[in-house]
Amino acid sequence: MADVADRKVGWTERGRARLLAIVALVALALIASVVAGGYLWLEEQFRAPGPADAATRIEVGPGASLRSVLARLQASGSVRRARAVEWYLRLHGLSPRVQTGAYEIPARASPAQILDLFEQGKVILEQLTVVEGATFADFLAALEQHPRVAHTLHGKTPAEIMTALGHPGEAAEGEFFPDTYRFAANTTDLAILALAHESMQRTLDAAWQARSADLPLATPYQALILASMVEKEAALESERARIAGVFVNRLRKGMRLQSDPTVIYGLGAQYDGTIHTRDLLRDTPYNTYTREGLPPTPVALPGRESVLAAVHPQQTPALYFVATGLGDGAHHFSNTLEEHNSAVQTYLVRLRDQERSAKAVPVTPEAAATAAGLAATPASAHPTSAPARGSSAATSPDGPGARPR
Repeated sequence: MADVADRKVGWTERGRARLLAIVALVALALIASVVAGGYLWLEEQFRAPGPADAATRIEVGPGASLRSVLARLQASGSVRRARAVEWYLRLHGLSPRVQTGAYEIPARASPAQILDLFEQGKVILEQLTVVEGATFADFLAALEQHPRVAHTLHGKTPAEIMTALGHPGEAAEGEFFPDTYRFAANTTDLAILALAHESMQRTLDAAWQARSADLPLATPYQALILASMVEKEAALESERARIAGVFVNRLRKGMRLQSDPTVIYGLGAQYDGTIHTRDLLRDTPYNTYTREGLPPTPVALPGRESVLAAVHPQQTPALYFVATGLGDGAHHFSNTLEEHNSAVQTYLVRLRDQERSAKAVPVTPEAAATAAGLAATPASAHPTSAPARGSSAATSPDGPGARPR
């Protein structure tokens, strides 16, 4: 009987152990299933398309944590579950780097794709355009007004800015290449200026190395000054080299350049949109009516084509040019003063016709007298174009076209 009882106890213990083993296996299977399911769920949360139907923008500041960025993405609707993304990253031992800047999150972007944007620093590139013929002051104003530029130069003079750029004692005008610049948000104004300065120096150096022989220009800087004058005088790209050729001819002959844009630049804030006879007689360092040779600095930011025109001027016998008055920006080029004065009269007739048709104020006696008086003396005859492009003097009765050039 005792043996039978012992055997029953043994079977009971073995059964209990077997049952416990089965329960343990089932529990492990359940745990594994839960873990596997959780893993797959996290994987899906990380790689599945996001909930946003439209692109959104997020700006990441310096020192921002990944957790705070993910929370903002969830709040904006770009990520469903920020915590799930964090758990996925911890599970895989990942610590993605979030670079400072503004980002555009595409519609339906997954957390994996969003974090890839952050790690690669694919920030939104802001844009600032500086047109050819603008001035350094225009460039500074554009930087000051741009909401995505970090402003560090407010109140600084051009001389202080050039010192900050590592070029103390150099004039700022003309030294910066006019172009469209793309940059990350919060790029400093000084960094953008440094890029524009480097671009202009590369352009000017390359052009100077390939310049035409026997130019009456001693340095690349003189070529830059001439290029700025060509930029302001030429309305048509096809005329740049020819206008440069007229200026080069006059430099060779010792004739004053008598260019309206230099007068306008010298007047500064006193320029009222019209060049008057008194302005031509007012001596400033930039008045090429009263002073010989090139002005002391450029008068604008010239583009590449004007720089190339200055070092590759067209071979031409012309010494004068005047706007045709046809409204297309073209000029009449003349070899002699007599021919030039005739072209000026043609311009004046067209100007009067335009004013009559527009019921505008007629050409003033002062303008007509100025034209006649200047035409009488070869020393005062000078080339012209429309004035600084964009200025109202181009259509003024007492503007540049009303005088022989």
